[in-house]
Amino acid sequence: MCVSVSLADDNTRFILLAIVLTGYMLVGAAIFQKLEGDVELKQAAEFWKVYNAFRRSNLITSPQAVQQLHELLYAYSNASSSGIINKRRRWDFSGSFYFVGTIVTTIGYGTTTPQTQLGKAAVIFYGFFGCSGGILFFNLFLERIITFLAWILRSLHLRRLKKRLRKTTLASRRNRTSNNQRTYLPDILDDDDDDDDMDLDHWKPSVYWVMLYLIIFSCSIACFGAIIYSNIEGWSFIDSLYFCFVSFATIGFGDFVSTEKIYYSYNQIYRIGNFIILVLGCCCIYSLLNVTSIVIKQILNCFIIKLHCKNKKMAAPHLPRRKSSVSGFYYPKKRTTKICARDSFKNIDNNNSSISGDTPRININAGLLISMKSFHLQKLRKANYMKQHRNTNITVHKPGAVGPLAIACEKFESTSTSNR
Repeated sequence: MCVSVSLADDNTRFILLAIVLTGYMLVGAAIFQKLEGDVELKQAAEFWKVYNAFRRSNLITSPQAVQQLHELLYAYSNASSSGIINKRRRWDFSGSFYFVGTIVTTIGYGTTTPQTQLGKAAVIFYGFFGCSGGILFFNLFLERIITFLAWILRSLHLRRLKKRLRKTTLASRRNRTSNNQRTYLPDILDDDDDDDDMDLDHWKPSVYWVMLYLIIFSCSIACFGAIIYSNIEGWSFIDSLYFCFVSFATIGFGDFVSTEKIYYSYNQIYRIGNFIILVLGCCCIYSLLNVTSIVIKQILNCFIIKLHCKNKKMAAPHLPRRKSSVSGFYYPKKRTTKICARDSFKNIDNNNSSISGDTPRININAGLLISMKSFHLQKLRKANYMKQHRNTNITVHKPGAVGPLAIACEKFESTSTSNR
């Protein structure tokens, strides 16, 4: 018997995701061990080769000299990592601002760290409120960028609908004109500027289209930043692109850090541009990661549905299903409206249909056939009602709708199928 039978869908999804992530991490560990393991051994062998050669030629029988060499290497390593030598100052105003920027954006390169006890205590309190504000900023950016993309996709969808409706109406008009019937264009085609007639206030875009646009935006910013860093910092394009991704995803290894040189041609302009690139990149990648998590969740849901279907096939058909008042409360059955052809045709407005020549449409709410004119009148009434009650705030709490995932899910379709 499968686990999903005795657990809720949320718990099943959590366990399934934990298993998938564990397998993903194991595969990643094997891949990076294969790619980087030999290079690590080679670099260690080269270091000890240089060290032993220097010791044989200069420090043959002097234990004190060997001890001094070790102290020198240790001091040089600390000074290089702290930015004392061969790099710009870390704790001037611009360097300190760069440091607090890495705290608020949660990048944390690790190249600039406080050395005093008061500085470390200040990082704890400052980072608590700074990280909270940064996460809030990213969430607000996520909400606005998805709203903007949804508005663009809604406009394109509305244009396609108008074009399709106009083409269909003109074709039917030609056919009826040949039969000497009086025809009217739908009300929606009379005013091209009024978009509310289409009743698309609750239309939501496909998560895949939004994901595609976010990928384009993120790749554009990353490539633009990689070109700038490769020219100014002297890195290769792959190293610059790697730095952009590590910084935008707030991973922050610290092996590559921008604005570390002592002198730049346009120092202040470059630092301001570097800050803008990092903030925009972090916002776009944060939004993209949240949208991608929705796609992963949909894939897990499809897998859970397949598990449920498999369990239903495995269950004995003769065993009665236990009834529960709790299941009826959480999973109410939707009543289906039975449509009788004889009763439906009795409700057709024969006068309007014969005069205007409208094509009958199905009223989904009542399950009846109505004329095209009445169909658009119902849409207009519903649109006016939504305009009057648009300011009414109704909060609906859904399980699993927490944080940025809830913000993104609210803007998208509830199903994986897209309304294109």
